[in-house]
Amino acid sequence: MQLDATRTVRDLATEVPNATRIFEKFGIDYCCGGSKSLLDACRQANISVDEMLRNLEDDHAAGGDTSPELDFNNARLTELIAHILDKHHGYVKQEIPRLQRLLVKVVGVHGAGHPELAAVQQTFSGLANELTGHMMKEEMVLFPYIEKLEEAVRSSHPAPRTPFGSINNPVHMMELEHESAGNALKEIRALTSDYTPPESACFSYRTLYSALKEFEADLHQHVHLENNILFPRAVALEGQN
Repeated sequence: MQLDATRTVRDLATEVPNATRIFEKFGIDYCCGGSKSLLDACRQANISVDEMLRNLEDDHAAGGDTSPELDFNNARLTELIAHILDKHHGYVKQEIPRLQRLLVKVVGVHGAGHPELAAVQQTFSGLANELTGHMMKEEMVLFPYIEKLEEAVRSSHPAPRTPFGSINNPVHMMELEHESAGNALKEIRALTSDYTPPESACFSYRTLYSALKEFEADLHQHVHLENNILFPRAVALEGQN
């Protein structure tokens, strides 16, 4: 496969199998920053674009991850929503209280010697509150509308009436909240020196940093599926009705 570095990160993330895994490895923002060209994204991350292209092509040639997964670009939107709810909303709801408990424990024991931990705790608390409200709006308002819209188009019926006008309005708000959540995680990554615990860190300390890193990676994939696939497809669907 010949890959073009002038194409956007978003396009490559949605079209090239396992591209998101490679982008995650190299710290390329493929969710909120997906509108950049791969060339610009590599420059911003101080990464060789040639090395990035080699990794993408080598992974594709090797077959990448062959585990079965939903074809996000062609599946019904109701199926994509179900996947997001099950895999990502469920994960966030499970991990937030776990991470909050770990933060209380680690800050209580190590906070005096590592003042950055209190800042991590404060930033994560704000992020947790934001994500909880954000997911509720998706689950209660936006996702049900998309499901009804898809059914209306399939059955040649008018689009359901909404209190928010065009779907572009809530989509824009969700994307802004995604960007805010991404910025909070960037702040946490900086505070934790890329989730690197000190050599003297105890098991709970190391577990916390590992869990925060996994939380960030999951949120990147979560936002990618919504910003780059679900939302554009839903907007296009509304335009057909």
